[in-house]
Amino acid sequence: MVSAVFHSPSDASDALRADKASGKPTSNPMTSIAAPAGATTSASTKPATAPKAPVDWAGLALTALAPLAGIALLVAIWALLTMKGGNFPTPLATWQEAVKLFSDPFYSNGPNDQGIGWNILFSLKRVAMGFGLAAVVGIPLGFLIGRSKIASAMLNPLISLLRPVSPLAWLPIGLLVFKSADPAAIWTIFICSIWPMIINTAVGVQRVPEDYLNVAKVLNLSEWTIVKKILFPSVLPYMLTGVRLSVGTAWLVIVAAEMLTGGVGIGFWVWDEWNNLNVHHILIAIFVIGIVGLLLENALVAVAKRFSFE
Repeated sequence: MVSAVFHSPSDASDALRADKASGKPTSNPMTSIAAPAGATTSASTKPATAPKAPVDWAGLALTALAPLAGIALLVAIWALLTMKGGNFPTPLATWQEAVKLFSDPFYSNGPNDQGIGWNILFSLKRVAMGFGLAAVVGIPLGFLIGRSKIASAMLNPLISLLRPVSPLAWLPIGLLVFKSADPAAIWTIFICSIWPMIINTAVGVQRVPEDYLNVAKVLNLSEWTIVKKILFPSVLPYMLTGVRLSVGTAWLVIVAAEMLTGGVGIGFWVWDEWNNLNVHHILIAIFVIGIVGLLLENALVAVAKRFSFE
C-alpha cells in the first residue's frame, strides 16, 4: 500500500527558519523534492569543442624545404665545379649579372638591342598565337576523329606520319610560304603543338561510355546537344591534358625557332649572347626559360582543376 506524505505551508516556513538559524544556504524544499536526482542545470552544461587537427609538419617540410634543398644542391655542385676558375661563370657572378639584367628589363636601344623583358613578351606572343591556332583547329578535329570512323581511318595515318617530324624541319616550309621570320615561327609552333590536342581529344571521345550515347539516341538528341551535354564534360580532362602537353611543346619550339629566324625573342637573345661570348646571360636565360615554362604548366594545371567535372 502506497502512502503519500503532504507538507503544509507551515512546515515549509519552519524549515526555512531552521536554515536561517543554522547559517546554511537557503533552499526551496519543494524544489528539492521535485527535481530528479540525475538532472543537471543549464549553467553547468558546456558546449563540446572539436579537437584541433594536428599540424602536419612533415608534409609542410616536404612541400617547402625539399625543393629548396634540391636547388641548393644544384648551386653547391655548380660552385664546386667552378671553384678553380675557367670560362664557366660561378653562381655568385651569374647572380650579380642577373641583378644588373633585371634592374632594367625593358630597355630598348634599337630592334636588335632590347631588354630581356621585351624578348620574353615577344616569345610569349608568338607562342600564344601559334598555340591558339592549334587549339582552334586541333580540338574540333579531335572530336571529329573520335566520332567518325571514316575520319579516323583517313586522318590517323597522316597524324602518325607527321607527328614524329622534328619541329625545326617545319621552319623552312614556313619561311618558303610566308616569306617572313615571324609568321614562320608561329607556323612552326602551330604544326608542332597541334598533335597532342588532336590525339588526346580523340582518345577522350572514344572512351565516352556507350550507354551515354545510347541514351542520346533514344532521346533523339542533336549532334550539338550530344557534344555539349555528354561529350564535352567527359572529354575535358583528356583535352586539358593535350593542352598542357601542347603548351610545353610550343615553348620548347619557339626558343629553337627564334635562334634560326632572329629578331626579338628569348631564343634570339640566347643566340645573340652566345655570339657575344656572354655565358652569364646564357645561363640566366636558361633559368628564365625554365621558370616561364613552369609557370605556364602550373597555370594550365590550375585551369584543369577549376573546370574538372569529377
